[in-house]
Amino acid sequence: MERHDLIHEFPEYEEKIHKLKVEYPYFRKLFDEYHELEHEIHRINSGIEVVTDEHAHELKAKLLFMKDELYSILSKNQ
Repeated sequence: MERHDLIHEFPEYEEKIHKLKVEYPYFRKLFDEYHELEHEIHRINSGIEVVTDEHAHELKAKLLFMKDELYSILSKNQ
């Protein structure tokens, strides 16, 4: 199963991700929540956890929303 952690999604922002995690508490909180949710979805996609299709869809939509918010932060102040 393909992983969707932020470093793989946005390799061009690897240094900025690290910097923001250290210096910006809101980004760190959002990053941690994204990371945890990405792991949960990976377990579901791998068959380790079983959930309804509806719940899996909700989790994936939430992950996408969080990724958009994180990207918005990362892409500011280039």
